Amino acid sequence: MPNDSELARIDGTPEEIRLSGDFLLSLPRPDVEMVVKLLKEGTGRVKILDDGIRAWDSTLMTLILRLDEESRQSDRELVLADLPEGVHRLLELSKAVPPPEASPQSKTRTGMLAAVGTRAQNAWSEAGVFAAFIGEVTLAFSRLVRGKSRFRMLDVWLQLEACGPQALGIVSLISVLVGAILAFVGAEQLSMFNAEIFVANLVGLGMVMEMGALMTGIILAGRTGAAFAAQLGTMQVNEEVDALKTLGIPPVDYLVLPRMIALAVMTPLLVIYANALGILGGTAVGVLLLDIPLKVFFMKTFEMMTPWLCIQGLIKGSTFGILVALAGCLRGMQCGRSASAVGQAATSAVVTSLILIVIADACWTLIFMTGP
Repeated sequence: MPNDSELARIDGTPEEIRLSGDFLLSLPRPDVEMVVKLLKEGTGRVKILDDGIRAWDSTLMTLILRLDEESRQSDRELVLADLPEGVHRLLELSKAVPPPEASPQSKTRTGMLAAVGTRAQNAWSEAGVFAAFIGEVTLAFSRLVRGKSRFRMLDVWLQLEACGPQALGIVSLISVLVGAILAFVGAEQLSMFNAEIFVANLVGLGMVMEMGALMTGIILAGRTGAAFAAQLGTMQVNEEVDALKTLGIPPVDYLVLPRMIALAVMTPLLVIYANALGILGGTAVGVLLLDIPLKVFFMKTFEMMTPWLCIQGLIKGSTFGILVALAGCLRGMQCGRSASAVGQAATSAVVTSLILIVIADACWTLIFMTGP
């Protein structure tokens, strides 16, 4: 059994509480209720004094936290005068950690109207953030036109290589398969009318007007947009963006402009490349499986293809590239300061890019179909 001198002792007055002895889990616990009674008896400030604390562990920390809680409930100010330094550090850490969030089961469910209103409010807020970011990018481009933008041309060349030549492999595979699928689907239906020859028209118009630009945009959203968000998000985590601001360099000029320029330049070229390979994929199906002569297939493919129809696809592709760059850079610049935030930014960039691509595609199609 421990000696009485080793036990934790608490005495004093409502204005001054003294702690002494050993506050250890292996020893009998001090009378906390007596201290709480002292706190409730007095008013104003109360001091906690070290009157000979020797050894201590979490028992002392539990006591201090209990006294802190009781003092707040009693509207009294708790002053830790000369407790051990380790106690002060642990108290600071305990207050720095936010309280745990309630579990999903314990959260109250909101009504359907409240949920819809919250979603609408969040969507409106996101629209405002996106509009503000577009404004910043527009100002950056105006500085570029005036020759006052601050970025390195080397970064532009590196981004051109990453967005263009390095994406040719996946664009080639997807484009050839999409062209072949268009030919298969068209042949399945046109064969009922003995009109398989029009598969060539279907493949040519489908790739040039719609599928070439759309599939290129989707590929860039999953490949390049996510990469932009991850790169800028990692720079946010490493505080490199803050360093650029400290040096007086606008992050939009230095980080966003090179990526915007690269995608704006490379996306139309990738669309042309995708169109050509998609037509080749459809040609392979038409010639090898439908027994359509190669010369006839190419003649039927290009007889309906006008320069304006080709320009429509390029306009769509350029728009998709700009939207992918905007979404990827926006989510990267919005990234938090943790590793999980980088992954969330990349995922959000892909989702945002796909939504914008579909909306832009529908708008351009409506304009082209209802135009003169």
